[in-house]
Amino acid sequence: MMKLGRMVTGGWMRNNSATSKAKSCHPNLKMFLAALSFAYFSKALSGSYMKSTITQLERRFDIPSYLIGIIDGSFEIGNLLVIAFVSYFGAKLHRPKIIAVGCVLMSLGTFLMAMPHFINGRYKIETSIRSSMNSTANLSPCPIISSESSKPGDRTSMLPSTGCVQESSISMWIYVLLGNILRGIGETPVQPLGISYIDDYAQSENAALYIGCVQTIAVIGPAFGFLLGSLCAKLYVDIGYVDMETVTITPQDARWVGAWWLGYLIAGAITLMSAVPFWFLPKSLPVPLVKHDSSCSPDQTRFIKDSPAMNHKIRPEEPANLHLMLKEFVPTLKNLLGNPVYIIYLCVTIIQFNSLIGMVTYKPKYIEQHYGQSASKANLLMGMINIPAVALGMFSGGVIMKKYKLDVLGAAKFAFGTSLLGYFLSLFFLAMGCENTKVAGITVSYTGMDNRSYQELSLFSDCNSGCMCSRKEWDPVCGENGVTYVSPCLAGCTSSIGLGRNMVFEKCKCVAAASVQPANLTASLGQCLPRNNCDKVFPYFMALSVLSSFIISLGGTPGFMLLVRCIKPELKSLAVGIHTLATRTLAGIPAPIYFGAIIDTTCLKWGNNTCGGKGACRIYNTSAYRVFYLGLTLGLRAVSFFFCIWGFSLLKKHIKMEEKNALTIGNGELESLRKEENSSIDCEPFILTSGYSADRETHL
Repeated sequence: MMKLGRMVTGGWMRNNSATSKAKSCHPNLKMFLAALSFAYFSKALSGSYMKSTITQLERRFDIPSYLIGIIDGSFEIGNLLVIAFVSYFGAKLHRPKIIAVGCVLMSLGTFLMAMPHFINGRYKIETSIRSSMNSTANLSPCPIISSESSKPGDRTSMLPSTGCVQESSISMWIYVLLGNILRGIGETPVQPLGISYIDDYAQSENAALYIGCVQTIAVIGPAFGFLLGSLCAKLYVDIGYVDMETVTITPQDARWVGAWWLGYLIAGAITLMSAVPFWFLPKSLPVPLVKHDSSCSPDQTRFIKDSPAMNHKIRPEEPANLHLMLKEFVPTLKNLLGNPVYIIYLCVTIIQFNSLIGMVTYKPKYIEQHYGQSASKANLLMGMINIPAVALGMFSGGVIMKKYKLDVLGAAKFAFGTSLLGYFLSLFFLAMGCENTKVAGITVSYTGMDNRSYQELSLFSDCNSGCMCSRKEWDPVCGENGVTYVSPCLAGCTSSIGLGRNMVFEKCKCVAAASVQPANLTASLGQCLPRNNCDKVFPYFMALSVLSSFIISLGGTPGFMLLVRCIKPELKSLAVGIHTLATRTLAGIPAPIYFGAIIDTTCLKWGNNTCGGKGACRIYNTSAYRVFYLGLTLGLRAVSFFFCIWGFSLLKKHIKMEEKNALTIGNGELESLRKEENSSIDCEPFILTSGYSADRETHL
């Protein structure tokens, strides 16, 4: 007993001394934390800016949403190409320098995404009244049907057809695709190698807070990304090259394209700067004394086979023997995938990431289309209101985990509870809908009655039967009766006054047909303002969005620490890498594509590209958009909760089994453990309370 008491006292004093020494963070670790935070910020800024330009790219390259989803998912394709090898082999090499190389590649990819603006021609607005812009003579928007063309809708589009192959920008989006793939390759080492570096050299109780801080900075990055997107969306795409007086559309128009390329140049420069500090960081750092034996983590010993080889004061960086690493890769991967908690964790995060990525990718577009906001305002609201709430939630989650010292089961319960509460709040989004915009011939008839189905021939009516109009045009005008018409010709207008944005169309027969008081027969350029009911609902939508985002993000850091704590220490990099690989392969790539394809099914009027083919969507069925977009988002999250319940039952079962096995340890086994720990005294206090088995193996 006296010997045992001296052993305990000596171990306590040594650990107490180790704790006091480890309280002061190593200077190089501080530098690494700052550099990694900046790298997280820059990659998050460029990634969120990419999402803020979704509608701009659609309109600039005349492509549908599903193709934008492919471009957005190409980032994950870049990760898929190298993530497994970088995560495994990178952990055995110089991690800071590998991260630096990744940042350089990210910046080059971001610059490549801006190239189409400089090698492509000027943006040509889809309009049928371009010919009258440079003339003082006001041409009639309603050409009279000639004897050769007696049917409405036979007039060919006034868009130029000659040379469309040379002028078409349909292939320019390939540069954006390739640039995004390169960004994905460069981003690969940042998260797995950065997180494992912190967890290796930071004190155990501080690791969660450090990772929470880094992830908080990563969430601040999107705020600046969306703010940058808001600023660039206000500027016309060809600003500095065209006379803005000749531009007849406003940022609220479905054809408006902002200076999307400018933000990519800024984001690329910031990402390039983030690579500099990593070149000056060492390959390894002194490990805190309490981590000399990496098997001492109480959470990890519940779930993993321990590695008795990690008894050194400095983390043993393994030699870069490629043949040996390849030989060990398959058994190591098999060992990792044999952990059922890790597999269930993968299933939950894959499903939830499908919901999250699809929702975030098209949320600015949803705000634009459903609530009638401009792209600039939608990005501004995302950056100023929504993203900061997520950042605050991530940071608060890390603080709560540190303050209450949550173990694996406690972290899992906390993450599940916050996700479930946020889900119930999100259900109210389904009730916050708006009516469809009143567009004659598409959502309402020319007499003001609601249309139940859309057909292109419904664009023609008796009021415009005397005009030779094209049903392919999209030149929206707002009548005095509050109804939007697809073009001045389809509104039956016969004359116009003014130039540019100040042009007003007069003697509009269709406006008179749907008006109670047909005295005022004019129509002005652009769609009518958003509906009154949307102006009232939109503030409640944003408030609920902020609240639900904050609550859900509270469980972000505890949920991520659950991944780190249930994995063998030397497998952390590979585990995080495989997790990133799985979520991006099965969520990051397909989610934007099938979300975009489903959104495309709600389009009511497609635009036309330079050669006359189908371009970007001009107007959606907002009711169907809301049901499909929100229904798919909430449905995926509901499915993930079933896997959560399964994971909880498995987690509790094995914790009870481990505790039961601890009570069966005999005095002889306990004494043998005490003798064994004489060579590793630093872990002694834990050994005396954990009930470790003699072979030092516990299974999940």
